[in-house]
Amino acid sequence: MISVREAKKIVSELNITTKKVEIPLTEAMGFVLSEDILSPINMPPFDQSAMDGYALKYGQGLSYNIVGEVQAGSSMHPKLKHGEAVRIFTGSAVPSDADAIIMQEKTKQKGSKLLIDEKPFKKQNIRPCGEQIKTGEIALKKGTLINPAAIGFLAGLGIEYVSVYEKPNISIIATGNELVRAGNKLKRGQIYESNCIMLESVIKSNGFEIQASFHIKDNYTQTIDTIKQLIKTNKFIIISGGISVGDYDFVGKALAELDVHQLFYKVRQKPGKPIFMGRKGDCTIFALPGNPAASLSCFYEYVLTALKLAAGEKDFSLKKLFLPLVDTYNKKGDRAHFLKAKIIKKGVQILSKQSSAMLFSFAEANALVYIPEDKYFTQKGELVEVHLLP
Repeated sequence: MISVREAKKIVSELNITTKKVEIPLTEAMGFVLSEDILSPINMPPFDQSAMDGYALKYGQGLSYNIVGEVQAGSSMHPKLKHGEAVRIFTGSAVPSDADAIIMQEKTKQKGSKLLIDEKPFKKQNIRPCGEQIKTGEIALKKGTLINPAAIGFLAGLGIEYVSVYEKPNISIIATGNELVRAGNKLKRGQIYESNCIMLESVIKSNGFEIQASFHIKDNYTQTIDTIKQLIKTNKFIIISGGISVGDYDFVGKALAELDVHQLFYKVRQKPGKPIFMGRKGDCTIFALPGNPAASLSCFYEYVLTALKLAAGEKDFSLKKLFLPLVDTYNKKGDRAHFLKAKIIKKGVQILSKQSSAMLFSFAEANALVYIPEDKYFTQKGELVEVHLLP
């Protein structure tokens, strides 16, 4: 058995070869850039008006002759003489000999005469060509996680395709004779299968896709056959249940039979002590406890980190901060605890119903409070380590 710190170090040092692919920008949300992107144009590509108003060339006084109009998108390029102005709109191309733009609120118009309240300073309200970025400069660096703003920025540069790290193929296996699908009537000893749909949901909500999802019985041969086939086509296999030491827990035996290299098995933590991580070729395998809350906690703390690493993300761990504890907490045992919690105005509140089998409180949690192995008593108001759930 290893510590939480040791387990996390093993996950963070996971070496996964990730393929680069070119995809349309419209499909790039949530992917990570595998190459620097250089701007093909200046942005803006011309001197641009930042206001609705008038572009003018300085004259002697505060009166100007209006000699035309430039709309946004217009290719007109009027020439201005001293004391002349053109009506102009936000986003329009500014005449090259204009000294400044005065906003319309500071003007009055009488026929073809423009009267201004005060002389604008040089280049006022003009966005210069290339102000945001110049041709050939790095628009976004390799390793950038593409978000909506990045998509809008790149689209504004005329970019249609981007090179990104391919996201890993992922399959899920839930084990257990007692599991039945929703819609069936429960018999004595049976429960509804929830871990598959839970893991599918959390994987998809973090920007990944599921290749396949299986529920298998507690059967040694079926367990070996299913894992063996999935290793061939997946970068990740996530197994829920069957990894403990019961008479019908066959996952560990099957992984050993398939020569899966064990990176760790069992972590000094609660919930989720019987977690397994291993490798077979290019496939990484996580076997999580069958108890739903333990399975989800282990996913957030270990599996999600590995998935993000495989997708090229730099910020692969849960965001961490320190907040005051709302109520005193007395930890039992010598294992580290991951506690379902909720961040509120006063700090962070540890929720009730912390059993590894209970998702009730997890449904309202927005964080996990981490209590280290060697910490047994935490006072109200004491700062504790908080992991934000995505």
